[in-house]
Amino acid sequence: MAQDPCDEPGAVCTAAWKIDDDVITVTATGNASEVEDTGQAVTIIGREEIEEVQGADLTRVLERAPGVAISRNGGIGGVTSVRVRGAEAEQLLVIVDGVRVADPASPSGGFDFGNLTTGNLDKIDLLRGSNSTIWGSDAVGGVLVATTRDETGFAASAEYGARDTIFGTATGGVQTDQFYIGASGSYLTTDGFSAAASGSEADGFEQWDIAGRTSVYVSDRITLFARGRYAEGDLDIDGFANVAPFGLIDTGEYQKTQQYSAATGLSFDNGPLYLTAAYSFADTERQNFNPAFGTAPGFTSDGHSDRVELRGEWRPIGPLIINFGGENEWTSLETNFTARQETRIAGAYAQLGIEFGGLSGHLGVRHDDHRDFGGATSFGADISYEVAEDIRVRASVGEGFKAPSLFQLFSDFGNDTLQPEQSTSFDLGLAWHNRNDPFYAGITAFQRDSENQIEFVSCFGVTGGICTNRPFGTYDNVGKVRAQGFEVELGANPSDTFGVAAVYAYVDTENRTAGAANEGNVLARRPKHALTFSADWETPLAGLTVGGDIRMVGDSFDDAGNFTRLDGYHVVTLRASVPFGETVELFGRVENVFDEDYQTAAGYGTAGRGAFVGARAKF
Repeated sequence: MAQDPCDEPGAVCTAAWKIDDDVITVTATGNASEVEDTGQAVTIIGREEIEEVQGADLTRVLERAPGVAISRNGGIGGVTSVRVRGAEAEQLLVIVDGVRVADPASPSGGFDFGNLTTGNLDKIDLLRGSNSTIWGSDAVGGVLVATTRDETGFAASAEYGARDTIFGTATGGVQTDQFYIGASGSYLTTDGFSAAASGSEADGFEQWDIAGRTSVYVSDRITLFARGRYAEGDLDIDGFANVAPFGLIDTGEYQKTQQYSAATGLSFDNGPLYLTAAYSFADTERQNFNPAFGTAPGFTSDGHSDRVELRGEWRPIGPLIINFGGENEWTSLETNFTARQETRIAGAYAQLGIEFGGLSGHLGVRHDDHRDFGGATSFGADISYEVAEDIRVRASVGEGFKAPSLFQLFSDFGNDTLQPEQSTSFDLGLAWHNRNDPFYAGITAFQRDSENQIEFVSCFGVTGGICTNRPFGTYDNVGKVRAQGFEVELGANPSDTFGVAAVYAYVDTENRTAGAANEGNVLARRPKHALTFSADWETPLAGLTVGGDIRMVGDSFDDAGNFTRLDGYHVVTLRASVPFGETVELFGRVENVFDEDYQTAAGYGTAGRGAFVGARAKF
C-alpha cells in the first residue's frame, strides 16, 4: 500500500496529506506551493510558534503577522474582529481544515474569532491582499487558512492562571501504510472580567472544541480523506442601559454558540496532475438569553453553508503550471425574526504559472455567478524574482469581491438589489530569506481601493425610494474606501539558543465616499501604527528559556464619524519554559506585565495583569 508522501524528503504536501513544512502555503494558488514562489504577501505560523506564545488566545498569535489589527468586545470568547491591512473584518476569508466557516446568519456574513482558540491548531496560513481570483467571495482583505493538529503519538497540556482560567488540550494520532487517523480536543473555562469597562461583575467563558481527521491511502495515487470540527461555547455578555446615559452596563445576559463543520473527499496525484474533490458544510447556531425577560432565548440564529468543489494543479511541461478549480456553494440563514432565506453562488477559475530558476509568476481569472446579483469577474497576477542570492523582489495585483450577506439582502433591513463589494489591491516588496530562516527581512508597500462598500443607511424621516417599507433603515452600496501603507518584518536567530523578531505596519485608511458626512475620515478601529517585538533566549540553566512579546498599537477611532477616540497602548508579556527530560515541559507567563488599561472597542474592558503556569507532555 501507499506510504504517506510527506515522509519523502523534499515532498510538497497538499491539504489531503500531512503538512509539516512551515514554508508551504495554500492561500496563494489554492494548492500547495512554497512561499518564495508567490509574489503575494504570506505569513506562516506553525505549531511550535503557537506553543511558544502560550495560552488559548489566538489573537496573541495573529499579532505576530504584519498588517493585523484586533478588536474585541470584552474578554476571550467575546466578539473578536481581525482586520487585515485596513479591510473590514468580514472581508477576511477564513477557512478551517478546508471549510469556509463564516456565519451566513451574522449581519455582514463574517467569522467571529472569539470561538477559535489555539489548542487544536497546527498551522496558520495568512495571505494579505485581495485574492478572489482563487477564492471567490470574501477574499478582499486577505485569506486565512487554519489547519488543525494531525500529529502521531500523544500530546497533552494544561495550564491554570488569572481569573480562575483553566485551559487543557490533548491530541493523538496513528499512522500506518494504509491510513492515518487522529483527533484533538481542548477545553477552556475562565471567570473572566467585566465586558463593560465601567462594570464590576465578571463575565466568564467556557468552551469545548473537538477536531478529527482521517486519510485512507487507497493507492499510490488516490487518497480518501475526512475532517471535522465541533465547538460549543457559553459566554457571559453585558448589555446596554435603556435609560440615560444608555451606555454599556453589567447585565445577566449570556450567549450559547455551537459551531460544527466537516469536509470529505478524495485526492488524486500522478505527478504532473494533482486533483482534489470535496464536499463540505459549516453551521453556526447562536442563542442569546436575558434572564430579565424570562428563560426563553430572546434571539436565535442558524447560519448554514454547503459546498462542493474541485481544485487541481497540472504541470504539462517544464516550468509551466496551471492551477484551476470550480465550486458551488449554498448558504442559508434563519432567525426567530427572519424566516429561512437562502442563496447560491458558483464560480470557476484558471491560473497560468511559471517557475523557472529564480523567477515565479502567475496570471489568473475567475468568474462567479450569484443567484441574486448576477456575475462577478476577478483578475489577479503576481511575480517573484530572485535578483541576488536569497533576495527577492515581489509584486502582485489582485481583485476581490464580497457578496452581500443574507442578512443584508433579506432581513427586515434588507435590500435585495445590493451588488457585491469590490476591491483592487497592489503590493510591491523586497524579501531577504523568510521568517523560518536564521536571518530574514522584508518590506512591502501596499494599496487597496474598494468600492460598492455596503453600509447601513438611516431612514429616519424618509419614506420613499430605498426606504420604502424600511422605517428603521436599510443597506446600500454607497461606500468607497482606500487603505495604503507598508509593512516591515525583521528576524535574527544567530544561534539555536537566541532569537528576536519584529513586525511593524503603517496602515493609512480613508473614507473616499464623495459627498458623505464621513468623507475623508479614518476608518473605524484601524490604528495607523502597530508593532510586535518578540525575543527568546535559552539560558545555560537546565534548558530554561525566557522570552517575551511587546505589542504597541497607535491611536484609532471607534466610529466612522471619528468622534470617539481609542487611545494607543502597549502590552508586555513575559514568558518562560523549562524541559524535564525529553517528554515534559513546564511553562509560565505574565500577560500585560504593566497592567495597561486600554480598549480596542469603546466601552469594552480588556484583561489586566495576569499570571499563568502550565505543563505539556509529548509521547
